[in-house]
This record gives sequence, structure tokens and C-alpha cells, in this order.
Amino acid sequence: MIDLLNILEQTKSVAKEAGAFIQNERKSFDQERVEQKGLNDLVSYVDKETEKIIVDRLSKILPEADFITEEGTAERDGKEYTWIIDPLDGTTNFIHGLPVFSVSIGLKHKDEIVLGVVYEVNLDECFYALKGQGAFCNGQRIHVSKAQYLEESLIATGFPYSAFGKIDDYLQILRALMEKCHGLRRLGSAAVDMCYVACGRFDGFYEYNLKPYDVAAGIIIIQEAGGKITDFNMGKNYLFGGEVLASNNHIHNQFYGEIRKVWSE
Repeated sequence: MIDLLNILEQTKSVAKEAGAFIQNERKSFDQERVEQKGLNDLVSYVDKETEKIIVDRLSKILPEADFITEEGTAERDGKEYTWIIDPLDGTTNFIHGLPVFSVSIGLKHKDEIVLGVVYEVNLDECFYALKGQGAFCNGQRIHVSKAQYLEESLIATGFPYSAFGKIDDYLQILRALMEKCHGLRRLGSAAVDMCYVACGRFDGFYEYNLKPYDVAAGIIIIQEAGGKITDFNMGKNYLFGGEVLASNNHIHNQFYGEIRKVWSE
């Protein structure tokens, strides 16, 4: 039988090792080694090398698992267990020297995320969760906020950088939420946004055009912290569907209502 608690401890160590590599490379980062995968979609040698480190270590921890990775170091999904990895979530921040980026590692068992680790490199904060065991940051139990209404909430989101076909809907939602909450923030790392919902710094988070590796770890961390995750239809297609609506649970219906007023399929 697989010992997920032991795997979690080893995964935390891998995430911190990857974070240390990222921080070291940041000291002498070479801007000329930045590539463009697509419109405003940047990747650096740091992303690629970090991913290689993570895949190598996780392959030894759980040899029978497949991988879904951002940079394609290993791309398979069909076995009972699958690692879902973003080696550097917040690449654009990293490239520009903005200190909000993270290492994100999730483990999927069949169709469910059962383990998640997000290491926010700059603040040395390791968020993690195991199914049924609660959510933690640096050894301390974390919980979502107690805000009861959207009007007393701080909301996080991400701005589209390439999928501009729904930009009008997005801007309408942005305006509506600006008028109905304490404020909106855009940090540039979906994994960090989701962890901040889990520990109560944000009360909610929404974004579209996301990838599985952006959200896999954050999903279980929020769930185990007492929060709620859905897609923009209040369904469960949030891992592969590209849409995530996360909250402390209390504000979820009101939050969803503002989005559905303007969002179209």
C-alpha cells in the first residue's frame, strides 16, 4: 500500500529543493535565455531545469506514477497515480524580478487530487495538504476566512494574457466585483492565489484559461482548509476545464452569481 503521508513529506522536500535552485538562479538570471512559447507566454531555462529536478526526484519517490508537466519534461496520464507539476508558477514575475512565484506539485489518484504542495519561494512558505488530513503552512494548520458576504471580501484573480476572446465578459465581471467587495488583487501566480484563499488572506479567487498544473495542488489545499472549488457553472470540471472559482464557501453562491450574470460559454 502506498504511504501518502511519507510521500507528502518527501514531496515537500522536493519542492523546497526546487525553490532553492530557483532562488540561486535568480541572483544571476540571464534575460537572454527567455523564450516565448506563445503570445505573452514566457519560459526560461530556470523553468525547464527546475522541472527536470522535480521529475527526477518524484520518479524515485513514486516510480509507478505518470506525469503532467508544464514544460513537457514528462507527459503521460493514464496510470492510477499522476503527478501534476508547475515548476515555476509566476514565470513572468520571476523574469521581471517581482517576488511572487512558486513551485506547485499535485498528485492525482484516478480522477481526484489527493496531495498538494505549493512552495512560495520568496516568503519561504510551504503550503500542503493530504486528502482527509487538513491543510497546513509551515507546520501550522490553516483555514479559509470567515467572511460571510462578498461585500466584506478581498478577491484575487488573474488577467488573461493570450485568450482575449472573452475579455469583454471578464472586464464586466471585474467592474461588478470592484463595486461589491473590498478590492481585487492580481499577484501573477494562481497557485499562490489559491493558497492565500486557503489560509484566509483572500476570501475568493477566480480565473479562466488555466491549466491543470496551475491549479492541481491548490485544489486540495483549499478543500482541506474548508473552502470550496467549482468551475464557472458550479460544476466539478475545475482541474481540466480551464475555469476555477474558489472561495471560503460562505460567499461562493454570491460570488458565482456575479460571474454568471455576464459569463457566456
